[in-house]
Amino acid sequence: MKTNQNVLGQTLDQLGEAIVCGRHAPGSTIPPEPVLGEQLGVSRTVVREAIKSLVAKGLVVTGPKVGTRVLPADQWNWFDQSVVRWHTRVGLSHEFLRDLQELRRVVEPAAVRLAATRATADDLAEIETAYAGMKHAIEHGGDYVTHDLRFHQGLLRACHNRMLVQMSKALGALLRTSFELSTAKPHGPAQSLPLHRAVLDAVLAHDADGAERAALVLIDGAYEDIQAVLASRRTLPSLAAQASPLKAPLPPPPLASLLP
Repeated sequence: MKTNQNVLGQTLDQLGEAIVCGRHAPGSTIPPEPVLGEQLGVSRTVVREAIKSLVAKGLVVTGPKVGTRVLPADQWNWFDQSVVRWHTRVGLSHEFLRDLQELRRVVEPAAVRLAATRATADDLAEIETAYAGMKHAIEHGGDYVTHDLRFHQGLLRACHNRMLVQMSKALGALLRTSFELSTAKPHGPAQSLPLHRAVLDAVLAHDADGAERAALVLIDGAYEDIQAVLASRRTLPSLAAQASPLKAPLPPPPLASLLP
């Protein structure tokens, strides 16, 4: 049985994806509430609440004479998890991935540099645990992306800059998008694990310069993996709600089968 909250969420997703994919182009006016309610099979109240959410996310503006008008993409709240989710569902753009890469190169190395000098024992234990989860997923199969996200957000929190820590929460959906794409490259996680270890080792050693350099190598390596995934496809991929878990590696053949 669908609750009102579920109906509202589904309606918001339908309208948000329609805007992000360009079905309702910037500058255009979306249909009025009664028409949308009939099209989507929901009440005017549900439509009204969904429109309020779209206004809060910067996708539309409403007015008594202009109706509900779609705003240009540069006015959308790109740190909003729903906006990122809609974008990944309808298909990623090269501009989105470029912006994400540039944002990571600006924010993360500086945060990791601070983490190398400010991380507490609890911070380091959290990052170590996340790294262990990544390693386990590679060696035995499982959810790699969640541990990867935990690793990077742990580093951002460890810098103990309140503004950067707040940004780590906003960056969550964007970072997850990057990790899901880079993980899609065959053997990508296994190849990037030593790069994660290099960042962690530099932070553990309180080597700020080394941590910053290692973070840049890691970020650039992830972007190269993303480009390899994109080059193997004719169209840019959309991402599922949950990342696919890694498969456990095949066990080695019995020794007897290797003997002549």
